Amino acid sequence: MKKTKIQLISMVVAGLLLLAFVPQAHAQKSAFVNTQYILKNVPEYTDAQDVLNSLSKKWQAEIAEKHKEVSEMYKKYQAEAVLLPADVKKKREDEIVNKDNAVKALQKQYFGPGGQLFKKREELIKPIQEKVYNAIETVATTENIAFVFDKAGSPTLLYGNPKYDISDAVLDELGKVMQTNSSGSR
Repeated sequence: MKKTKIQLISMVVAGLLLLAFVPQAHAQKSAFVNTQYILKNVPEYTDAQDVLNSLSKKWQAEIAEKHKEVSEMYKKYQAEAVLLPADVKKKREDEIVNKDNAVKALQKQYFGPGGQLFKKREELIKPIQEKVYNAIETVATTENIAFVFDKAGSPTLLYGNPKYDISDAVLDELGKVMQTNSSGSR
């Protein structure tokens, strides 16, 4: 009998504790935004995209023209190769290879990782993205929203209230686990 009363009291206390914490769990609000929609409605962003598209087209046309020159050099070489002495053939082949390598280097300079298009995008787009992020943070703080996700593309957490960050607690727990494992394996 005593055991069942203690169990009953334990269950009641556990239920009351659960009820005490449930409203707090529901008080955390989360929201989502569509950054593609937001950016499409920011004139600065549209202007920046136009500049980037214009540069990209200009550089692509320049590279296409240079590829065409290499192709014409090669066709001319093929037509004349039978009549050329070996040393002249080697010189012309080297010229074609060097010109082709120069075109590839230019393409990398414009479009490669860290290239001019990448740098221009950073210069034009990054400040706009920072403004959007700051606006999201301001709205989230004002509206008492704990988490904001981006629904454009794959879901991404854009803002998280730092008071809900459990990274240090996870590291502490991981440290305990690691410490237990290392002391247990000795």
